[in-house]
Amino acid sequence: MFANKKSYYYLRLFCDLILLNISFTAAAILAQSFHILLSRNHMFILLAGLNFVWLFFSNVIGFYEDTDTRYFAYQFVNILKNVIAQGFTAIVFIFLIKEDLFTRNFIIYYSVFLILGIGLRIIVFKFIIISLRKSGKGIRNLLIIGVGDVALNFHDILRKNPDLGYDFIGYLDDKNSPSDGEKILGGINDLEKVIIEKKIEEVVIAIPDSAAQLLDGIIRVCNKNAVRAHIIPDYFRFLSRKFKISMIGNFPVISVRNEPLEEIHWKILKRTFDIVFSFTFLVLIYSWLFPVIAFFLKKDSKGPAIFKQDRIGVRNIKFICYKFRTLYSEEKESGKFVPVTNNDPRITGFGRFLRKSNLDEIPQFINVLKGEMSVVGPRPHAIPYDDKYTTIVEDIRLRHNVKPGITGWAQVHGLRGDTFSEEENTRRTIKRIEHDIWYIENWTFLLDIQIIILTIWQMIKRDTKGI
Repeated sequence: MFANKKSYYYLRLFCDLILLNISFTAAAILAQSFHILLSRNHMFILLAGLNFVWLFFSNVIGFYEDTDTRYFAYQFVNILKNVIAQGFTAIVFIFLIKEDLFTRNFIIYYSVFLILGIGLRIIVFKFIIISLRKSGKGIRNLLIIGVGDVALNFHDILRKNPDLGYDFIGYLDDKNSPSDGEKILGGINDLEKVIIEKKIEEVVIAIPDSAAQLLDGIIRVCNKNAVRAHIIPDYFRFLSRKFKISMIGNFPVISVRNEPLEEIHWKILKRTFDIVFSFTFLVLIYSWLFPVIAFFLKKDSKGPAIFKQDRIGVRNIKFICYKFRTLYSEEKESGKFVPVTNNDPRITGFGRFLRKSNLDEIPQFINVLKGEMSVVGPRPHAIPYDDKYTTIVEDIRLRHNVKPGITGWAQVHGLRGDTFSEEENTRRTIKRIEHDIWYIENWTFLLDIQIIILTIWQMIKRDTKGI
């Protein structure tokens, strides 16, 4: 909604913080007693910290952004993310101060109360808003100027979300045979007459760039009649759903897409995790697993245990990527790029097991420790792959804005490897790049953890479709 958006944000935040404090107190009383809670002053320090964590983490994951247009299931996932952050904070605090009474039961009660409370608040707010809209309260008459794709798509959002509080009156456009013609109320020159006759309260301007010269007149008429005007730029079609608007001096600047990993604090967090995770893995697992796999590789076929290949990394910089060899080393290159597919005869017997279990990728933890890769990110393409895929997807090099990963969002959704079918390869490539770009635009630290857990689970199941 346009009107009262900030007020609605603060109302939801205020209610949720009240529910957080109620959940905390109720959990403490149920776990011990109110008297014991009052005697433990440090628990109120924890409560203040949990309020701050909720406020901070809610903004990080966009918990209060556009919630009216999202399904409850989507919002519920964000509730779980927030509660996990709350539980982690409480566990760390309790461990550091060596609290011996408010421990496991308290954290469980607090998490359950918080999930139920916030979930119920969302349902109640939704019900109240829908009831108000049905009774005609808070409804604003809205007119859309333009009948292009942007205008029609925006109308579709209004139609699917009646609780936004808009009564769509119709379109204004100078075209003779537009789509959705039954809602055309006239040409742009009829704007003032339509505003007065239909009691228009808000106008959305969605005209093409070629008609930009009309903007001055449209806004002048809106201002004259005290009608709120909103502009959807025609170049909106070039923007991702995660575009960002910022101010540089007095100039508003629209970034085509928002990339969280451009922020230095998130870069530091991700790199710190990569170093700790990869170092721990190399010391505890790779140190003994490498000689075992190398032994079976040597026994199965001739050639080195480690396969090295030039791949494309962040900012299009080439690096040497390490893998366990899965093909016969004596396989000669024909000069033509031939991707490895399932059931490829070039794959060795033991190599097939490595690829199916995803164990062939684990030497890349060395690349992670060197800073060439990340644990999670878009999979790095070999140079021939990158050249070939560029002809399929123009946006492919957007993947190179972040470090490539050992596993990624596309891989846990079954988009790994090629097939003999060129048509199927094209389809999979497009979907894979879409998933990679989605990951870049929607990155969070918890998303990385989720992808790692899904990868491990799929490795346990030996699910080649998901890794």
